[in-house]
Formats: sequence, C-alpha cells, structure tokens
Amino acid sequence: MATVHIDRLLETCIRTGGSDIHISVGRPPVIRIHGRLRSLETKTLEPDDAVALMKSITPERNQQELQEEGGTDFGFAFGDKARFRVSVFRQKGNISIVLRQIPNKILSFNEIGLPKVIASLCRRPRGLFLVTGPTGSGKTTTLASMLNHINETQDRHIITIEDPIEYYHPHKKSVFSQREVGVDVPSFAEALRRALRQDPDVILVGEMRDLETMEAAIAAAETGHLVFATLHTTGAQGTINRIIDAFPVDQQEQIRVQLSTTMLAVLSQTLLPTVDGDGRRAAYEFLVITPAISNLIRENKTYRIDSAIQTGKKYGMQLLDDHLWKLYDDGSCPGDECLDRARQPAEFQKKMEEKAKGQAGPGAVMYKTEWQQLEEDATD
Repeated sequence: MATVHIDRLLETCIRTGGSDIHISVGRPPVIRIHGRLRSLETKTLEPDDAVALMKSITPERNQQELQEEGGTDFGFAFGDKARFRVSVFRQKGNISIVLRQIPNKILSFNEIGLPKVIASLCRRPRGLFLVTGPTGSGKTTTLASMLNHINETQDRHIITIEDPIEYYHPHKKSVFSQREVGVDVPSFAEALRRALRQDPDVILVGEMRDLETMEAAIAAAETGHLVFATLHTTGAQGTINRIIDAFPVDQQEQIRVQLSTTMLAVLSQTLLPTVDGDGRRAAYEFLVITPAISNLIRENKTYRIDSAIQTGKKYGMQLLDDHLWKLYDDGSCPGDECLDRARQPAEFQKKMEEKAKGQAGPGAVMYKTEWQQLEEDATD
C-alpha cells in the first residue's frame, strides 16, 4: 500500500511540474508547484502512514542515521523519470519527509536565462566561481547547466563532491567523477584533499559549509583548477564578506589577497513565479572579478562592489534589483514578488510608483537598451 502511495505521489509531482513534496502527520501530502504549496485531496496522514512511506524509500543506512541523529538525507532515482533529493526528520515525535524533484533534463544557458558571458568563464583553466542564493533558488540547476556545458564542449576531468548527488552527468567530451559525501567519502574537505591527486581540471564543491572546506576550495583554485562552489548567501558583496569573516582575524588579510587573485565571478540568484503562474524565472546578480574589483577585495573596500557592478555592465555584470526591475518592467514577473526579493525595497517601491504614475524615469528604459546591447555583444 505504502509503495503504491509513494509512487502515486511521485507521479503527481512529476506530472504537475512540482518542485517539492511535503509529508507531515496530521494533514494530506502537500506539493509545491511554481513556488506555491498545494494540498492533495487524499486522506490525512497518520503516524503509521508516515513511517510506511519513509520505509518504502529510505535505505537501511539512512534509517539507522534517522534513529541515531533524528534526521537523514539521501537521493534516489524514480525509474528514468526523475531523481529526488530526500530529507527525513523527526518533529513532535513523528516522521516528516520532504522530497525535492531533480529533473532528468539538464537545461541550457538560454533556457534558464544565464548571462551569456558565463560560457567564456567556463573555459577558464583556473579560478573560483561561486553560485549563491537561498535554499530553493535553483543553484543546483545552474551549476548542472554549467558543468554540462563544459562536458559537451571541452575535454576535462570533472570531479563533483555532493551531499547527496543530485543531477547525474554522463561522460561526454569530459570524464565525470561524482562523489557523494557519506557514501563515497566522509566529508567535503577530505574529498577536496583527495581530489587534487586525481588529476582534476574542474571541481564542484556542493557546499562550502565550514572553514576547512573553504580553505581547501580556495587552495584548489590557486593551484590551477577551475572550482565551482555554492554558498547560502545573498548578493555578491555579501558573499565575499561572508567568506572573509569565516576566517580568524589574523588570517583575513591573507584570504583577501588569495580571493583577489583566485576569484572569477559570483552569481547570486533567486527564483520567482511568472505573471501567468505556470512557471518560475530566475533573477541574477552577477559580479565578474576585474582588476579593479580585485583591488577592492584586496584593500578591504568590498562596500564599493555594488557601484562597481553598476559600472561594469560591459563585462556582463548586473545588480539583482536591476534584473528584478527588468522582469517587472517587461511583464514577466509580478511586481509584489519582485519587490519582496529586492535588496533595496524602498527604492524599488518608489520606481514602481513612478511607473504606475506613468513617469518611470529614463533609468528603466536606458537599462533595458543597455541590457539588449549586452546580449547582442555577447552573441556576436
């Protein structure tokens, strides 16, 4: 019964384009569709139902971890239809499960709207490329798209270190090695240390969650590897400060110097629903490390990075609020959703009010033409 039940839930999630399934005692299962939670019209789940559903998908090793630690994470394939990343945890003495759908199809740069200049950054032989944003903002999808682009266009050895493995990559032009923390290797830091002896060209660090991993990732980028990594931060400026602040004060000067020479770019993103409600769009803040920005990092003047992004449009840079304004201005995404995610909400609100009065300043129009020019330049 439980297996049929979980199969039906997974089928429904795939069919409706859902991103997550929530299983909690005391209510029917809930699916997140285009960012909104929708209850299914099935029975209210009892404690026994939750346990049966958990046992039908959770490997023995993870069931043991759940007993000992109160929670466990793993990934599994639902036939060839999709993969799911699963988090099982206890709350109020009952079992709860959250399943995140990982589509089998890896999207292209165009399909997810990535800045065109990223394709040329993916050809760099060394450096640190950070993709940041809150949980559920599409970081994994963006990274999968970048790695797939390298896999299709270059002969490289790509090592990914993930917890758990999300997108499965076949070997194309590149050789792909995907290592799962807790299954193939005990920790991110240990996997990174080992990776340097495995002749890598490109390394993906699923999450820089501690100081040891950050140090190892920066060292790998310094020693001639292209390193991709994620952080749960918002904004390019905040990301750089977050890394520096993670280190002891007496090491921060040295880390600034290392970051100024090894960092390639920071892509900070958020997801928001479209106006028609049948999908989601990503809004990006994009920082490319130019010599001028490298100096700002080294001289501890990161507070000037936002204005440097504004003047760096010719390199493909953009502030998050500028991209949010574009999505609002061209009618792609609702104004309230854009405003919720804006980093300077008061200024964004003011601009919206001016537009509503029919006197939106030339900034919006100028930005739009600049953006179009940038797209044309990148595709030439």
